[in-house]
Amino acid sequence: MELINNIAKAHGGVSVFGGVGERTREGNDLYMEMKESGVINEQNIAESKVALVYGQMNEPPGARMRVGLTALTMAEYFRDVNEQDVLLFVDNIFRFVHYK
Repeated sequence: MELINNIAKAHGGVSVFGGVGERTREGNDLYMEMKESGVINEQNIAESKVALVYGQMNEPPGARMRVGLTALTMAEYFRDVNEQDVLLFVDNIFRFVHYK
């Protein structure tokens, strides 16, 4: 959370979080933290500085595997098209490798 906040506020960049096999509660908790810190702005979504992608534990392995690749594609878009600094998180990378 601290790294995402620093990238957003100190560097003007964007962060992409790929949650591979996350629990629903964990995803919701992270979303609420981001909202409270101002990194996610529900009133003006264009001002938000983070993209969250989840493949939850109850989904098939193929769907969860695509989360890491989707997060990577989104990060590349922000980097190449928007020319922004990007911080990419994939949590849990072990789960991602396990699905391949």
